Amino acid sequence: MLKADLNDTIAAIATPVGESGIGIVRISGGGALKIADQIFTPKDNKKPSGFKTYTTHYGWIVENSKLRTLNSKLNIIDEVILTVMRAPKSYTKEDIVEINCHGGIVAMRRVLDLVLESGARLAEPGEFTKRAFLNGRIDLAQAEAVLDIIRAKTDSALEISTEQLRGALSRELNKIGKTILDTLSLLEANIDFPEEEIGEVDLKAVRQKLLKINQRLKDILDTSRRGRILREGIKVVICGKPNVGKSSLLNALLKQERSIVTPIAGTTRDTIEEIIDIKGVPIRIVDTAGIIEPKDLVEKKAVQRSKKYMDRADLVILLFDGSRKLSREDEILISKLKKKQVLVAINKIDLKQKIQRERLNKGFARAIDISAKKSRNINLLEEAIADLAYGGKIKASESILVSNQRHIQAVKEAEKLIAGSLNSLDNKLSLEFVAEDLKEALGYIDEILGRRFGEDLLDKIFGDFCIGK
Repeated sequence: MLKADLNDTIAAIATPVGESGIGIVRISGGGALKIADQIFTPKDNKKPSGFKTYTTHYGWIVENSKLRTLNSKLNIIDEVILTVMRAPKSYTKEDIVEINCHGGIVAMRRVLDLVLESGARLAEPGEFTKRAFLNGRIDLAQAEAVLDIIRAKTDSALEISTEQLRGALSRELNKIGKTILDTLSLLEANIDFPEEEIGEVDLKAVRQKLLKINQRLKDILDTSRRGRILREGIKVVICGKPNVGKSSLLNALLKQERSIVTPIAGTTRDTIEEIIDIKGVPIRIVDTAGIIEPKDLVEKKAVQRSKKYMDRADLVILLFDGSRKLSREDEILISKLKKKQVLVAINKIDLKQKIQRERLNKGFARAIDISAKKSRNINLLEEAIADLAYGGKIKASESILVSNQRHIQAVKEAEKLIAGSLNSLDNKLSLEFVAEDLKEALGYIDEILGRRFGEDLLDKIFGDFCIGK
């Protein structure tokens, strides 16, 4: 979408399509109120263009735009509540009209079609948020936070996304950018006008400023792993030989019956995947088929899929049956998982124990005793998963967390350039070298905030949004 497209009036269904109590058709742009005048007949017979901002009105969406009184001859599409939000105090900083319809597919589609016939065009994915950015209501980092809020899988992920939308990361980057710009301006003044009486640059003061910037960028990067875990979660695979209680453990972690549990070994013939919240971490947890010597093609494919998931996992929960001695299959699994991040759990502690714990103690730092069937010590297992995910130290509000890969990469590049400028100062190189690094570093900060961008970057970012956002 080019800047000129901001003159268009756009519309889209802003709620998931399907059966629901309410569905919203959103209109944004200079023609939003004019379109509403054509299709909306309020109970008091006033025109939407005369409504005050932030007001809602009861009425009907009708196809006949000329008649302003309700009668049997009007083709009524739906009974609605219409909301008016006038520019510049709206989501897009444009006039916005939201039509709250009944949430049926046909009703919403008919209303949207009528809006489009009356002069709007169908919005592109993310175009409402894109307009909010292009019109200066939010910066690009805040715009990306909108999608993170929509996709948040845990309360912690929602919290850091909301903080970013409120501008926590943007404020910090603006401070860093201002310090870089002030330093750059001082250096360039001395480079461009060496004969003028502007005084010599205090290189020690410049170095101190750059050291502080460098450290702050490193601090932000230090949060990136934890931030990405909260944003994207980790892949956890439950594995073990057949009938050790993998499906029971999945059910215990989910706190619901998701997997079929029977005394028969090999009940789980395929992988079962769910997303759960463990101590604020989104966990994509997978219950795999037991690792055995396959007897038929189905078992062979099930084992192959289990091994594929184990290879890709961020964390493997290696489950043993405490009521049995370690078998050859157990030993094979222990050997195969030496290079993986492994959390050992010994199941069935409610039964008489026969497992050789000394063998497990040699290969693994810790083993957690549980009873998946009776949900004993599941909380200890959850704490261990969270500890391994991010050291158990993170709180979403502890500091600014950077979780977006685009932001992380740009901060990394900026930090490298600031480090390069410090190296140039320490080696007494010309100030031109220092200034050039600072210019590039500032460019990466501006790129995160959207002060410089290409249309392809915007298309990539907003292309991931739904059409109505």
